[in-house]
Amino acid sequence: MTSRRTINRTVQLMLIMFGYWPGISCVVLYRVFWMIMVGITEFCHCHYLVVHFRFHNLFDLMDCLTSSLAFIKLFSKLFIFWLKQRKFFEILTMTAEDWNDCDNTGVELRETAKKAKLSSRIGNGIIILQTMATLAYVIGIFQASIDVDVTDQTVELPLIFKMEYPFVIDTQRKYRLVLATQFFSVVVCSWSAGLFNALFLTLTLHVGSQINILICWLGEVGSKDIEKTHDRHDSFVTVITKIVRKHQKIIYLSENIENLYSYIALVQFVSNTVMICSLGFLVVTAIGSPDASEQITRSLLFYVVTSLEAFVFCFAGEYLSNKSKAIGNAAYNSAWYDMKAKDRRVLLFIILRSQRQLQFTAGKMAVLSLEYFTTIMKASGSYLSVLLAMK
Repeated sequence: MTSRRTINRTVQLMLIMFGYWPGISCVVLYRVFWMIMVGITEFCHCHYLVVHFRFHNLFDLMDCLTSSLAFIKLFSKLFIFWLKQRKFFEILTMTAEDWNDCDNTGVELRETAKKAKLSSRIGNGIIILQTMATLAYVIGIFQASIDVDVTDQTVELPLIFKMEYPFVIDTQRKYRLVLATQFFSVVVCSWSAGLFNALFLTLTLHVGSQINILICWLGEVGSKDIEKTHDRHDSFVTVITKIVRKHQKIIYLSENIENLYSYIALVQFVSNTVMICSLGFLVVTAIGSPDASEQITRSLLFYVVTSLEAFVFCFAGEYLSNKSKAIGNAAYNSAWYDMKAKDRRVLLFIILRSQRQLQFTAGKMAVLSLEYFTTIMKASGSYLSVLLAMK
């Protein structure tokens, strides 16, 4: 028995945790909790920047700025998704309708289930990767915290984030509590990034499965084959109507996903650009320092995860664009030469509409594609080269 769900249980549990899943109670409490958590974290980051603003302490300031940007990005994504929650519910309803339209056997169920399994594996992989990166990021701090003397106020305590608290950490209990809250914060921040990436890929792959179904139907269109049957359900009008409705539904679903993720993608790429520059600065500055290996490892892990987020968004945009091109090609390669003139016109409209490609954008300003990702990576590489030359 095929599980008829587009979103797997891991992603669903995280959507419930952040208060996004339809039908859950106490949604306001979820939102207030996350807003308070991010607000306190940002306050402590800003307090650290103000108290320790010294040019000779530039490495720690950039480290603080990078982690602060990560939480600003988290808050922005949560806030945008809360504003667009009705659109998300509409997308869930449309995906459920796609499953209901599938028969027990056939191309519809096969394609939809295949993409659902693929997206489930990718989603779990993204969450696992984010968790592993988080553990690798904090393991050095936990090792350093074992023998730390909290009573020595002349030495800065090793913390996961560079933060200034409104109280003095002078006991082991306080220190462990601070480390535990910081660890919880970094795990939540990491999981939220994985959640938005996994959900975006899941919805994109679902659109891809519906496009595959449409392409299969277009390949079976042919007046001669249809005219051999006398069943009214197999008439050309019925088949082409089904194709047109499926095409319209695909367009509407992709536009809803674009509406949901457009400004999230904009926040993603603006913050990632600043973070990549900051992380590049940290890597170059750490070269030659006593604990260079630990600092470079932490910065590179952050850099890889940040770049992966950008790649996921750009890959999804490239995938949708290529799939939308395939609709026009499938319509053109169908048996249109065996059709009547009036029937060919319907296919012509499908071809013309397919020339206007489906695409995802970052705030309606940049089209997400692998070419755009390459441009970002080239720019970050050039920035690192300049920093190394200045070093």
